[in-house]
Amino acid sequence: MELFEDMTKPSRNQENGLLDPNRLFPVESRARGIAQMLFEEVEQLPIISPHGHTDPSWYAENKAFGNATDLIVKPDHYLLRMLVSQGMSLDDLGIPRNGATSETDPLQIWRLFAEHYHLFRGTPSRMWLDHTFSTLFGLDSPLGADTADQYYETINEQLARPEFLPRALFERFNIEVIATTESALDNLEYHDAILASDWNHRVVTTYRPDSVIDPDFEGFAGNVRKFGELTSSDTTSYSGYLDAHRIRRQYFRKRGATATDHGHPTSRTAALDVSEASALFEKVITGDHTDADAELFRAQMLTEMARISVEDGLVMQIHPGSWRNHSNEIMRDYGRDKGFDIPSPTNYVEALKPLLDEVGLEPNLTLILFTLDETAYSRELAPLAGAYPCLRLGPAWWFYDSPEGMMRYRQLVTETAGFYNTVGFNDDTRAFCSIPARHDMARRVDCAFLADYVARGLLRETEAVELAHDLAYGLAKKAYRL
Repeated sequence: MELFEDMTKPSRNQENGLLDPNRLFPVESRARGIAQMLFEEVEQLPIISPHGHTDPSWYAENKAFGNATDLIVKPDHYLLRMLVSQGMSLDDLGIPRNGATSETDPLQIWRLFAEHYHLFRGTPSRMWLDHTFSTLFGLDSPLGADTADQYYETINEQLARPEFLPRALFERFNIEVIATTESALDNLEYHDAILASDWNHRVVTTYRPDSVIDPDFEGFAGNVRKFGELTSSDTTSYSGYLDAHRIRRQYFRKRGATATDHGHPTSRTAALDVSEASALFEKVITGDHTDADAELFRAQMLTEMARISVEDGLVMQIHPGSWRNHSNEIMRDYGRDKGFDIPSPTNYVEALKPLLDEVGLEPNLTLILFTLDETAYSRELAPLAGAYPCLRLGPAWWFYDSPEGMMRYRQLVTETAGFYNTVGFNDDTRAFCSIPARHDMARRVDCAFLADYVARGLLRETEAVELAHDLAYGLAKKAYRL
């Protein structure tokens, strides 16, 4: 393909006034032309969504989404945290207090959101939302107090149509496969319903055992008892407890799982001998443990989960470094995932060594590392992934799932880890309608990065085309064994 046939032409996706067709591409004309060419190569590729938090009941029941507020505002902790930071309360936004139901009028919530939409200028949320409003709902005027009702009515009207049912949107978004994330205690009834239906599209689960691994998780001891009941295992003993994990992981694998996910406060691992691990398990299961004991148990369990991954082939993901539910008051009154998770510094080189000493060279293990500590990218994560065959680097995550964050990620890891020790992109979202927007953003940023490399003579054009395909599609599919 000729690079400079028309350097300023828009992408094939004809977009309206909310979106600049050249957004996120380089300003310099030669690099911009290269980025446009690369993006045309990957814009229409299917979406591989290997890790996220959409609700499997949407695909199982295929019921219409209720209204714009319930679909867009309430589930999105990115939106909640920004609005609360500017003085609004979660009550105002219709978030129910624990054990209660919200009676707040969804139109009033939407008007409040629209009136304060300017708060999201410069954030990825603004770009995701504008993309959704434009490409999905055909809205071409900016959202604000004066257009709030028009937006609300238009979105609600369209949500009532068959083409806006969850399965229809799944197909419209060109999703090849999507992974949800379920607790180890989940019965996976919705995944069973999807598999039993005549809808021939892939929705797989992911094994998330935090509730039965983290002694600080609410109801931990009761969770472990239930874990034993679900697996017919003696979870009062350490060996029985580990057997329960093996059994439960197989249950998830039969529902399509190819991966596990671990949201630990740190990336610390441990390799205790059996007697030490058993004694520690006795402490945490009875509640007679210290904070240090809890951290050591989580560390031991990351190593145990890696060992079991060597056995069963499930890809392992570690998402450490978030001080979750930082506000005691918000956690007490509203529960988890309301926008009060805060990044914290994270160590990897020392923390992962016990695990890597045990299984770091195992050919059947893939361990995908994420971080909320950007200082670790070039200092720790890229060198580790550039050496250990089991390690891969997850994409820029959470607070850094943004244009600048993605670009910093590529700049900091590529020279040491290369491209092929990374895993492409995953959207990691609860907001279903934002999935195309997030993948669009990631593809544009990667094309911009590759275009700069071509313009500076660091890549050949043919290599950049191949890499654009791999970053948008191939690497995620391969890493997650999809």
